[in-house]
Amino acid sequence: MKLSTPIYRLKRQAKQLSREDAVPLNEALNRIAKREGFESWGLLAALHARRGPATKILAALSFGDLVLLGARPGHGKTQMGLELIVEAIKTGNRAAFYSLEYIEKEVTEHFAALGVDINASSDALTFDTSDKISADYIINQLKTAPEGTVVVIDYLQLLDQDREKPTLKAQVAALKSFVEKAGLIVIMLSQIDRSYDAAIKALPDMADVRLPNPLDLTLFTKTVFLNNGDVILQAVS
Repeated sequence: MKLSTPIYRLKRQAKQLSREDAVPLNEALNRIAKREGFESWGLLAALHARRGPATKILAALSFGDLVLLGARPGHGKTQMGLELIVEAIKTGNRAAFYSLEYIEKEVTEHFAALGVDINASSDALTFDTSDKISADYIINQLKTAPEGTVVVIDYLQLLDQDREKPTLKAQVAALKSFVEKAGLIVIMLSQIDRSYDAAIKALPDMADVRLPNPLDLTLFTKTVFLNNGDVILQAVS
């Protein structure tokens, strides 16, 4: 069964419904799912996961990859990051999610919308919403992580917002060195500059990454850009 609109838009509709009708997000998600012809959001999410691009993207990533995943707000970058984590767990790998954007309750809700109970998945999945998150913090947390662990960081432009932390350039360079040695896959969510115009260019690219502070984007090995349900994965030359 084909969805009436991309799943990230359905989630946005559910959030709006939750606010307008003052109902829990999971109830709003289930209402949206039933409108799409599914018994529950869990079934809808499972179908999307089987058909979505996350499986292909993860299969194209290699141990030691540092990936930039960028999109304008509301175009599914967080959704894609979480789907990549879910795919990693399905393939037997460990995963971790670090967020400077969301609080613990919101992270739990996001995973629940994908059919993942964080408490039941604690052996395979860890997450952290501490304000202390930085490259050094993440590296220290992942020192003993097994090879192939998939890590999503939410998001790039917040890493050096606290001026007591190292520069963004220094943090990304440190992550790159660590990821290559440890054999992990690290995906960093990224904002796209407001000047990006989809009418001119269907998908954003490296030139559209919002950089309030200097950063050498060639530190990344691959990029994933999203817009209006379209996805492109490319190697960084």
